[in-house]
Amino acid sequence: MSHFPWFVLLLCFSVAVPRPVSGAALVKPNIVIVMVDDQGYGDLSVHGNPVLKTPHMDRLHAESIRFTDFHVAPMCTPTRGQLMTGVDALRNGAMNVSSGRTNLRRDFPTMPEIFAAADYRTGMFGKWHLGDNYPYRPQDRGFQESIWYQSSSIPSAAGYFNNDYFDDVYQHNGVNRKYEGYTTDVFFREAQTWMKQQAARHEPFFCYLPLAAAHGPFFVPDRYREPYRQQPPRIASFFAMIANIDENLGRLDAFLRENGLHENTILIFMTDNGTATGDPVFNAGMRDKKIGLYDGGHRVPFFIRWPAGKLRAVGDVAALTQVQDVLPTLLELCGVAKPAAAKFDGTSLAGLLRDPAARLPDRKLTIQFSRMNDSRPKPGDAVVLWKRWRLVANNELYDLATDPAQERNVIAQFPEVATALRAHYATWWAGVEPRLLEISPIHLGSARANPVQLSPCDWVDVFFDQQNQVRRTKKNGAWSLFVEHAGDYEISLRRWPLEADAPIAAAMPAFPGVDGGFAAGDAFPVASADLKFGAELRQQAVTAEDKAVNFRVTLPRGPLALQTWFRDAAGQEIAGAYYVYVRALRPGK
Repeated sequence: MSHFPWFVLLLCFSVAVPRPVSGAALVKPNIVIVMVDDQGYGDLSVHGNPVLKTPHMDRLHAESIRFTDFHVAPMCTPTRGQLMTGVDALRNGAMNVSSGRTNLRRDFPTMPEIFAAADYRTGMFGKWHLGDNYPYRPQDRGFQESIWYQSSSIPSAAGYFNNDYFDDVYQHNGVNRKYEGYTTDVFFREAQTWMKQQAARHEPFFCYLPLAAAHGPFFVPDRYREPYRQQPPRIASFFAMIANIDENLGRLDAFLRENGLHENTILIFMTDNGTATGDPVFNAGMRDKKIGLYDGGHRVPFFIRWPAGKLRAVGDVAALTQVQDVLPTLLELCGVAKPAAAKFDGTSLAGLLRDPAARLPDRKLTIQFSRMNDSRPKPGDAVVLWKRWRLVANNELYDLATDPAQERNVIAQFPEVATALRAHYATWWAGVEPRLLEISPIHLGSARANPVQLSPCDWVDVFFDQQNQVRRTKKNGAWSLFVEHAGDYEISLRRWPLEADAPIAAAMPAFPGVDGGFAAGDAFPVASADLKFGAELRQQAVTAEDKAVNFRVTLPRGPLALQTWFRDAAGQEIAGAYYVYVRALRPGK
């Protein structure tokens, strides 16, 4: 019990109280957050894109307050963890898309946990990317309803094998379930079904809709490519995915209006990083893209609409803002108390939303995350933002007032600005450094998740993220685990996931998919398997027919490092077991 934070316990005793359907002042507002994956600031027609057409996004833009200098991390997981906690990525631990560094630390209360404790119904539909295993899954972190897929993209190494964006198998509250339709259509459809159920019960809801699109691979119903066929295929498919999202956003807006939810719903539209693909066509005059430290990597659209909220008139707000501001803002707008133990790196924007004359305190913001192929963050690998200034990588200074494209390094002309920003960064770094290398372990032995599937996405400081890597790449790494309950466990080693039902040494045929598929998988000449758990090492022979190698072990309670090896007949290492299933024979509660 000591391993569960206080706010999780609060959720166990929170009871949703029906709310009256009339009298807007008495009814808590609903919240809907739509987060698009890999769409940048320039990937909207309203922002000047000369090719892409996004009429429903444009309409929402016209009806919203828009923060035009709004920043996230340049990569998926860090942005999502910052949104959920209001805390910088290097502080909350969710700093990388793989490498064992996606798990959101449990000592930071999350948005759904806080709103669930305030009698909101909470649901999420789409991409979580803050932990594939207990106790980090959406259902472990405050979402009462969740339909989601594992890791960074639908065909990730952790995800259901051969998911291809069409008729996929997703996790529904911890159980695999197949959903008919294209991924974006599915998540919007299921979210609307759930919202309608909450509205019928007169219960306020928080709906989080983080989409799989427009992240690659660029699989999409072909008809959406039609207006963009003159573009290179990759861009045509990327724009087609956004066109499908735009269509679904229009359906969502119609749903809210038709069900009497439009007026008292806070609707937020945003994206998780700068464009991944659209920059050759249009990048709104910015430098760089996803993963980059220049503004093109982290400045994104942010629209917020609440017709009944008595907010300022629609229009642009130029204040320097960030994704960590969203949680404290929503708490203030909805009248929900901040947990006593919570400390946000973000600032509430409620004052700016209500009063055109309001101003934020002068502040400097730091953006830093963990690199994919070098996952231990390095001092200085960051950007510091202050007013019109950007200090990039600790040695480049840009004045966006005169150089929005960040083409001229003016650090020699403004040494005092660089000194102030470096000093701010040094203080910030000192605050995150003590826990920087701390890995949040996957837990074993709980009845809440038994068995546990371990995938290479969680190998510590080893980047291995996609099913195509499973098919072709030879790599190895170790998992950081925590055994909740001492006892006997069965540990099953596989090359291919359980649902693939294939021998360890066998090749895997290519998968054609609906709009695009996956390459054939190579055969590995596996003759033996090693399992190391803690200080103990065991080995078994592997035959050509074996789909799994099973070990029965006794594990004490506490931290555990686990690693595996597949070896050839000469005893040489080929790779690790890409999928390991750990089952407690007598799980604890």
